[in-house]
Amino acid sequence: MDYDLTREQEMIRKEVRRFAEKEIAPVAQELDEREEFSPELTRKMGEIGLFGMFVDERYGGQQMDYVSYIIAVEEIARVDGSQAATIAAGNSLGIGPIYYFGTEEQKRRYLPKLCSGEALWGFGLTEPTAGSDAGGSKTTAVRDGNHWVINGSKIFITNAACEMSLGVTVQAVTGKRPNGKPEYTCFLVEHGTPGFKAVAMKRKMMWRASNTSELYFDQVRIPHANILGKQGDGFHQMLKTLDGGRLSIGAMGLGGAQGAYELALKYARKREQFGQPISKFQAVAFKLADCAMQIECARNLLYKACWLKDKGRPFELYAAMAKLYCSETMGRVVDHAVQIHGGYGLMKDYDVERFYRDQKLLDIGEGTSEVQRIVISRHIGC
Repeated sequence: MDYDLTREQEMIRKEVRRFAEKEIAPVAQELDEREEFSPELTRKMGEIGLFGMFVDERYGGQQMDYVSYIIAVEEIARVDGSQAATIAAGNSLGIGPIYYFGTEEQKRRYLPKLCSGEALWGFGLTEPTAGSDAGGSKTTAVRDGNHWVINGSKIFITNAACEMSLGVTVQAVTGKRPNGKPEYTCFLVEHGTPGFKAVAMKRKMMWRASNTSELYFDQVRIPHANILGKQGDGFHQMLKTLDGGRLSIGAMGLGGAQGAYELALKYARKREQFGQPISKFQAVAFKLADCAMQIECARNLLYKACWLKDKGRPFELYAAMAKLYCSETMGRVVDHAVQIHGGYGLMKDYDVERFYRDQKLLDIGEGTSEVQRIVISRHIGC
């Protein structure tokens, strides 16, 4: 067994960390406070190659392994969850479905712009009444000659309602299967299509500098050629997309845990009480020791899941485990980190307060912690 990263992977970690600390850290708190998505930062992340990392060079990608991509997400999340969300959703949810399931024409039409960071693409699955129950979608698409007419709505969609948004992948009900269950098909809908509206959501607790939106489809008419893959493949495509997306969420949990741990360790070494740094008190030292141990466990689990994906082996079970464990590890770490900061940990002037808020989405997005336990239990034969 070899636990060493390759030279290229080590370089990616070093360069992305340098970028995050230089470009993102100085503005993260202000962007969070103002609930402001930053096109400038997003384009800069595109310039250093953070979009399309796993995509073939033919379509403008970097053609790297998945471990490298996950390391990049981890390092951005170590500094700011909002920018990491833009990268994670932009790759796993935006680029991924088009790259893995799109036609050659669709790939060549959209991927170069998405891989360069020039544009973003949304992933329209969640609806106001269909979250964990993705099969409960109410959005419909009805065929009319060589076109489809879409009606319905989506909610909590990342990267879909900012000035860089180019379009969305949307799952819709297109009929019934022979067994009576709904047939789902995915469609590519560009911004500017009549009847399609995307509205940015505000007043969020977390990822306040990430673009989150509601989508509305009112008699949206698109060509038959805008089907992603084949009619009826939508639900399968969405599940496969979520498997990869869970690795991204895991990376956000791992990176966020690492960042919060480092903030707590730095503060504990500096803060003095009773004549010595609080890091010397066993109550604090044990918290930090637990954080270090759990982060190491999370990293090993996540990297194994990514290694399995890179090898073309089944990784779905490990993706669910990694998403669950990394998300909950960050929850435990940020809780300790805020406790170590004491009253200062509750103030917006301290980054740990932002980490504490940003963590909660990881327990909910791309399959709640409860759903991950269902997935795991089914894999183990329960």
